[in-house]
Amino acid sequence: MSKVLPLGRVSGIKIGAQWSALFIVGLVTLILATGVLPRAEAGRPAEVYWAIAVPVALVFFACLLVHELSHSLVALRRGVRVHSITLWMLGGVSELEDEAPTPQADLAIAAAGPLASFALGVLFGVGSFVAFVLDAPVLLVQPLAWLALMNVLLGVFNLLPGAPLDGGRVLRAILWRRYHDLTRADLAAARAGRSVGLALVFLGGAQVLFTQSGGGLWTMLIGWFLIVSAKAEGTARLVRDALKDVRVGEVMNPSPDCAFDWQEVGAFLRETVAFSHQNVFPVVDVEGRPVGVVHADLLARLPEDRHGTRVRDHMTPIPEHNLQGPDAPAADLLSTRPVERELVAVVTDGQRVLGMITTADLSVIYRRGILLHPEARRSIGG
Repeated sequence: MSKVLPLGRVSGIKIGAQWSALFIVGLVTLILATGVLPRAEAGRPAEVYWAIAVPVALVFFACLLVHELSHSLVALRRGVRVHSITLWMLGGVSELEDEAPTPQADLAIAAAGPLASFALGVLFGVGSFVAFVLDAPVLLVQPLAWLALMNVLLGVFNLLPGAPLDGGRVLRAILWRRYHDLTRADLAAARAGRSVGLALVFLGGAQVLFTQSGGGLWTMLIGWFLIVSAKAEGTARLVRDALKDVRVGEVMNPSPDCAFDWQEVGAFLRETVAFSHQNVFPVVDVEGRPVGVVHADLLARLPEDRHGTRVRDHMTPIPEHNLQGPDAPAADLLSTRPVERELVAVVTDGQRVLGMITTADLSVIYRRGILLHPEARRSIGG
């Protein structure tokens, strides 16, 4: 995942944006400054259009945040922990640490985002109408009307019935309540998401073919993203279901090579990395306690004159959620962020290292989960 620019916290939720989110602001600014505003009132200097377009684009960006924040705040009220909200090129995502406890909670969390967008649409629509009645300048009325329309369209689009869209979550909640089976409901929502994505790809292709519209490429990109995301969500559900009674100790590598924090980098590369199948290594102190993580690629890129430095000088600290006991539920690993791109968890008994789990280990678990559910695999196009 690309670097995330922190934007602060709301109710304890970390808010951030990938640099690709600047694409949204830039694209909206371009559309407003070169299309929407000149059509609303021609003849103004280009600088005027751009001066208005930039803050309006930032307001739209804030609307995306409000949409995601609504999901997260409702989740918190329903007892679901929220790790973060990240805005990116195709909108935003709320990263929930737990699953909704009931179909009703799932429905409330899913519906919160579109309802917030519709509410913003009404708010901006009323503002545009009031500005029009008061004979405000066109270049004030039109941006308000545009923001109203975009928020309504955002709400409508997100209600399309397929994962990972909000409409797919709504569909899942309804089917969960009907079937009393979350796995079956999740897979149905994933299949619907793939269908919606395919429809958008074909629609975008038709736009490009018959109208030579560049917007068709954007529609195809969104469709492709939905297909990939829906398949990933379906697969994750299968694996989570397969791991529901499995413990971390059953899936860990029980004898990982470790680095000692006092070792010189050169000695560690020669004596351990050169003979290991690992790319990432837990770092332990003199008492054998895990104190960090180091990646072989990082050490290998160091200049020769730094090989005399200690491993501790180049390690990354281990976040608390990446330290697991052997009896912890293995399903929790699916929502754990890796350290140094690969290390999912260091397994300890509270003091010494018992094992570790990497993203490669999770890939094996994913394949195992799919093999245990061949019918479901075919149903999501695996």
